[in-house]
Amino acid sequence: MIIAEQKPLEEIRSMAAKHKKILLLGCGTCVTVCMAGGEKEVGILASALRMARKLEGNRIEIIEDTILRQCEWEYLEEIAPKVDEVEAVISMACGVGVQAMAQQFPDKLIYPALNTTSLGMPAQHGLWVENCRGCGNCGLARFGAVCPVARCSKSLLNGPCGGSQDGKCEVNPEADCGWQLIYERMERLDQLELLEDILPAKNWSTDRDNGPRRTVREDVFIADVKGGTE
Repeated sequence: MIIAEQKPLEEIRSMAAKHKKILLLGCGTCVTVCMAGGEKEVGILASALRMARKLEGNRIEIIEDTILRQCEWEYLEEIAPKVDEVEAVISMACGVGVQAMAQQFPDKLIYPALNTTSLGMPAQHGLWVENCRGCGNCGLARFGAVCPVARCSKSLLNGPCGGSQDGKCEVNPEADCGWQLIYERMERLDQLELLEDILPAKNWSTDRDNGPRRTVREDVFIADVKGGTE
């Protein structure tokens, strides 16, 4: 899932400084799960903004709402009447949701309330770890389902760098060495022989070398074109 965290309050206040009426819009999926931009966080941030503006003697009207996903058009259509009412929208979605809002409402100022940090999974309550880089060329079958691109600080594909100590990364001693995890997993599965093969340099063209990526399901995409939705 996409992980994000709220920007400092002062940064968000500066975005809203010149506006008298805004929509504070949460997102009900990823950022709700990581407790950064769901309905609860919308309420807390709205209260903080109102209080700060009241202390300044400069009141602000804030409409609060949360939709299921800000990255899909059908849910953005639902919020259109409220967007029309305000001068600007402060989005509590990930960067994808913020940009979708800007595309859907090109004449409206859309501000981000969150910093998008990673693709991750919950390791503990309140702790998310980046386990996938979304590189577009998955090699997990070769590494016991432990990703060296994301979990090795140097994204090494042919074994560890030699600088790890006691199973910890030399770049970040608080992080597990990705290759230690891979070795232990492959040993447990009796698959260590797979690590003897030397892999060629990774093809990074599926990552970001060719600019923004697009994923197309031809069966669905063609059907949509025929249906007149594209």
